[in-house]
Amino acid sequence: MKTIAFLIATAMLFCSCKSAVEWREYLGGPERNHYSTLDQINTNNVNQLEKAWEFHTGDTSGQMQCNPIIVDGVMYVATASVEVIALDAATGQEKWRYNNASSKEWFSKSRGVVYWREGSDQRILFSAGHYLYALNAMDGKLIHSFGDSGRVDLKTGLGEKAKDRFVAAPTPGTVFKHSIIIPLHLSESAGAAPGYIQCFDIKTGSLQWVFKTIPGPGEFGYETWEKDNYTNEEVGGANTWAGMSIDREREMLFVPTGSAAFDFYGGNRKGDNLFANCLLALDANTGKRIWHYQFTHHDVWDRDLPAPPNLIRIKRNGRMIDAVAQITKQGFVFVFERETGKPVFPIDELPVTTDGVEGEVLSPTQPIPRIPKPFARNLLSERDINPSAENYDELMQRFRGYRKNLYDPPSKEGTIIFPGFDGGGEWGGAAFDPETGYLYVNANEMPWILKLNDAVKNNTNRSLSYGNKIYIKYCISCHRSDLQGNEKSGYPSLVGIASRRSRLYVEKIIGGGKGMMPGFPQITSADKKALVDFLLKTEPKEAVGNKEVEYSSIPYTFDGYNKFLDKNGYPAITPPWGTLTAIDLNTGEHVWQRPLGEFKELSAKGMSVTGTENYGGGIVTKGGLFFIAATKDSMFRAFDKKTGKLIWETVLPTSSFASSSTYEVNGIQYIVLSVGGAKLGMKKGDSFIAYRLKSQKP
Repeated sequence: MKTIAFLIATAMLFCSCKSAVEWREYLGGPERNHYSTLDQINTNNVNQLEKAWEFHTGDTSGQMQCNPIIVDGVMYVATASVEVIALDAATGQEKWRYNNASSKEWFSKSRGVVYWREGSDQRILFSAGHYLYALNAMDGKLIHSFGDSGRVDLKTGLGEKAKDRFVAAPTPGTVFKHSIIIPLHLSESAGAAPGYIQCFDIKTGSLQWVFKTIPGPGEFGYETWEKDNYTNEEVGGANTWAGMSIDREREMLFVPTGSAAFDFYGGNRKGDNLFANCLLALDANTGKRIWHYQFTHHDVWDRDLPAPPNLIRIKRNGRMIDAVAQITKQGFVFVFERETGKPVFPIDELPVTTDGVEGEVLSPTQPIPRIPKPFARNLLSERDINPSAENYDELMQRFRGYRKNLYDPPSKEGTIIFPGFDGGGEWGGAAFDPETGYLYVNANEMPWILKLNDAVKNNTNRSLSYGNKIYIKYCISCHRSDLQGNEKSGYPSLVGIASRRSRLYVEKIIGGGKGMMPGFPQITSADKKALVDFLLKTEPKEAVGNKEVEYSSIPYTFDGYNKFLDKNGYPAITPPWGTLTAIDLNTGEHVWQRPLGEFKELSAKGMSVTGTENYGGGIVTKGGLFFIAATKDSMFRAFDKKTGKLIWETVLPTSSFASSSTYEVNGIQYIVLSVGGAKLGMKKGDSFIAYRLKSQKP
């Protein structure tokens, strides 16, 4: 009996140790803290890192944003087109690959996969398009007993409104017992699907529960919308797309939600709009609400919560607190007691401007945390316009014509969104160090211009083809009336697309989306043909005429995602344009902040390091280090986590816009990251690269 007890205890200790050296879940664990207890690589030897291996996926069809997971010496990754690959984590050798045509979505992107195990049943779950798939983790084959021959439709619990609407799920789901809760990416325009939170059984694929983020009659929060908004065909969104955190001991799920759609006008959804822009604490077993906090009332600025919350433990006024911290696009950190939702630091409801466009009814107040202070600038003045810009006078004139306070509403003259549509904080999320209580967050400081135009009610212009009218309805806000797009803001030109892309490619993009563009599956076959004919310049002469197109009832259209840049393509404001900040959440005080990223050509002219836009998060380790890539300059860096001093960096083949992972195999610690570029004008890549110490070669 003693021998059996000893063996059980030893096995439990072994499993615990294994978990500590692996990276089993998205962002490192259920707390989403990007933290590892590994310390073989530390401040004394990090300058001895070298490339251990590089694996080329052969897939450069889009953005690689995958955070690899590592279990039992096997690394599981997803490519740009959502092929799932298992690698030997020590060598980078491919073990198996799943690229079945039914799941391959070259217009999708993936931030990673989910591993689940019960006894000998080991599964990899991932999403492509609007389906959730289950694979055997040992050989990569579909598990046909899951859902419909291995997949589940992620529109299952969304109701009829979602039937012909765009739905995808690029961020990995969250596991609780034998269930998985899935975050959804939706359109942000009128007619978006509802962003309900759905829980599925991992074994069978059956729907377990649904939390309605747009409540119906008799449900909590219903009165914060206009009557029957839950059935309104033009009101949707309020989805969680960035991922969730889970306290498995308390059986509590923490869900950050985004704005209601249409993003930039809410005259048809008057009220605070619960549960958009909220942190939701739910019972993980049932989906029942325990508590919530709303960060932006009646959002018309696209202030989605951009990252999973961090589940943390801090010491405040001599008391240890199990807390949850949520970063925002505005550059704020909100901290709450985990069980009750009580704020750890004071939050003020402050008065804001309410003079929006005609028909809009804005909230008279918005919540602002007193501490911590913002980790990114969120207010601009004339002093912030870059005096070294060659077209400074023009920039200043434009700046004076814009609305520019933090909660100034969308306008016809233009409103500055700062620190930007992409944050401030963004989907890479924050890292938390349990040793110190420090939160590490990388941020963008990029001003964008939000402008509204009067919408076209109907279009009988005899000089326009029907395909052109369809283009005006769906495409003009991003790609402009002249089809030139906005390359600097990430929206490609469609001029001459017939010479670059096939008809099939264009049709698939329209239906399924790609990169930042959502798909438009609701477009009829006839309308899609007319639109593609217009884009490819293959329209018959009879296409020009007075055939009408039915437009949205919303009175305004969005002028597109336009960055406020100088004539050379740099931000119109003074640096820093990207930052890395360490915040002590025991006190709420900033410990250090530094620019993150560099424009080499500006440094060569004697300018101080400016920082760059950055996408993807970092990792913090017991070895005293904070690792991060994420920047436009294609560098991978390590900082001293206590001081912020840069102590190691290396050049990557292209930029890594993803979160890295660390793990140990055969006594050797590795750092791995996906290197895919394909954003901010960077060249495409297709590799996963792992680093180890030179002295630790197998």
